[in-house]
Amino acid sequence: MDPANLLRKSARLYGRNTAYVCEGRRQTYSELLDRAIRLANALRAAGVRPGDRVAMLGDNAFESLEQIAGLAVGGYVRCALYGHDTPDRHRYLLDLVGARALIVQQEHYPAVREMLAALPGLTTVLVTGDAPVTGATGYEAALAAAAAEDPQLPVAEDDPHIIRFSAGTTGRPKGILHTVRGWTDMGNEIALIVPRFTERDRYLAPAPLSHAAGMFIWPLVAAGAASVVMPPFDTARYLELMETERITVAMTVPTIMQLVTQHPDSRTRDLSSLRAVIYGTAPAPAATLAAVIEVWGNIMYQIYGQSEGLPLSVLTPEHHVVDGTEEQRRWLRSAGRPSPNADVAILDDDGNRLPTGEIGEIAGRTPGMMRELWGAPEATAERITPDGWLRTRDMGRLSEDGFLYLSDRKEDMIISGGYNIWPTELEDVLAAHPAVFEVAVVGVADPKWGETPQAAVVLQKGEQVSEAELVAWSREKVGPVRKLTAVHFVAELPRSPIGKVLRREVRSRLAAATERPEQVEAG
Repeated sequence: MDPANLLRKSARLYGRNTAYVCEGRRQTYSELLDRAIRLANALRAAGVRPGDRVAMLGDNAFESLEQIAGLAVGGYVRCALYGHDTPDRHRYLLDLVGARALIVQQEHYPAVREMLAALPGLTTVLVTGDAPVTGATGYEAALAAAAAEDPQLPVAEDDPHIIRFSAGTTGRPKGILHTVRGWTDMGNEIALIVPRFTERDRYLAPAPLSHAAGMFIWPLVAAGAASVVMPPFDTARYLELMETERITVAMTVPTIMQLVTQHPDSRTRDLSSLRAVIYGTAPAPAATLAAVIEVWGNIMYQIYGQSEGLPLSVLTPEHHVVDGTEEQRRWLRSAGRPSPNADVAILDDDGNRLPTGEIGEIAGRTPGMMRELWGAPEATAERITPDGWLRTRDMGRLSEDGFLYLSDRKEDMIISGGYNIWPTELEDVLAAHPAVFEVAVVGVADPKWGETPQAAVVLQKGEQVSEAELVAWSREKVGPVRKLTAVHFVAELPRSPIGKVLRREVRSRLAAATERPEQVEAG
């Protein structure tokens, strides 16, 4: 069933259920459908037609879910911009997809207002908020004037549904197009991984719905469950919402997990309603998992995938064994096994499968795969093989027992004196040191070796260790060829809004620190 009809069905079955909570405001399924219909009709009245691209720009807000739903009801292609991006980036992405309309939060509108005039194809701008706006239409006024009759548009499985944007870490961002069927199948596959959602579930999203936190929306809608979202993340508020909203399913990332375990409220709040905590972006350090399982219990699910294809693999609670055998502890460093309807292979540069245990590019097939990279047929062909495998650009290996172990992005491999060194291997080694809180390893240019591995390290609170000690520790664990050559102690690691360490930023900071040794602080 397509997303718009999922919403109609849930409004019929669960109309009085709470669908959405944000900053204390609540919306039932009946209210959600009514507002979604009005938004779809408001855009239609402004000349936006089914299949047109409609962009959303903003942080999590009370209107976020009704906008996601309204674009589905109207048959529009949702294009989620990221609030942390620059106006120039927004302009590029709006132009890339030929956006016909933009829905923007009032806080973000002043920064983009001037550049919107340079986009002649953008004919409609709706601005949320109470203050008057110039050069655009007020969101609430548009909905109030719109028809309340459901347009009941026909939907085909192959219709475009959403364009998500890549981070652009290796160049300009690309538009990742998913069809109605692909996006629905992604939600169905997720529903097979985690405990079955019911109308009694309450999901907590601490991250933007424009990114990974939004992938659970339609499975939750189908079940008549509630979504509770946070606009800005705050550890104390996160734990408070878990208790007061009786959260049953929560999303997190390793960074949030670390913050939770260090916060005193984690051991005083009543978190007994939780039955599943889902995390991603990267495998979490074993010490972090041990600490968070002590707080939440062993209800952890790690999901691996990317915007182009999700999910690919899952690490379930029975594989989160922090005090088990050596084999069980090794599982914690993996991304789990392929999800029920997904498959994973390891390929060489020519697209040939590599033997078990060898590192190569991870390729996957999953129901939630993109159809194409928008307007980029050559780039699409580079990412999707003729027989339908997605080349992820992530490197990794498969073990004999079918677990997937990630190495790094293909471009993050360090080549030092002709040897290939994977940063995650060294990061795992350093993370095992009792004084280390978190770490990022990158390659820094070296006149002798070409590149050399260096680390940015955040220490555990109250702990001390010298650079020489950590270099020696790495040498003992991985040998002299792949050991670290330098350690930079930093206050924090640079991260994206969804918690991923920005290796490119770490690399530039450490390179600068290497050139100017007196400026070692890279945090």
